[in-house]
Amino acid sequence: MTIETLSTRLAYENPWTRVREDIIRRADGSQGLYGVVERSDFVVVVPVQDGRVTLVEQFRYPVQQRMWEFVMGMWETRPGTDPAEIAAGELREETGWTAGRMTYAGGMFQGAGYCNQRGHVFLATELTRGETARESTEQDLICRDFSLAELETMLRDGVIQDAMSIAAFGMLRLKGMI
Repeated sequence: MTIETLSTRLAYENPWTRVREDIIRRADGSQGLYGVVERSDFVVVVPVQDGRVTLVEQFRYPVQQRMWEFVMGMWETRPGTDPAEIAAGELREETGWTAGRMTYAGGMFQGAGYCNQRGHVFLATELTRGETARESTEQDLICRDFSLAELETMLRDGVIQDAMSIAAFGMLRLKGMI
């Protein structure tokens, strides 16, 4: 390890996020400060049925705009839950879909320069529609199916700006999964 942690201080905490400040020493002996955001793992779920992909749109408060994105979420009250279980739960909660097949595509870090949160990407297929079970924070959520061509146009034209959705689509496309 080229960086040694000299001290750690919890700067902020709520049910979803912890922020800590670490005083560090680099390999050359110089000291520095890292602000580290700690969050539970999250999932990104890409539901595909009959050549159509389901997206959700919701208002994202930090950027003050509505955004189209894939299903995603985390279970902060149940840390350590199997990501496949979270993926199935988030899919059902946000869209009403239940997947007959949930295929793990891979993992990624949301922002490794400042955050320890890891994302897990799943392809959901063999879908059956049921009722949603949205949380109060998702009351404005809109769910809609798009053709792959429409999705690619939305990505190319900057309609979809969510980095995790863009990365998940790229991962699935490069692996030949969609």
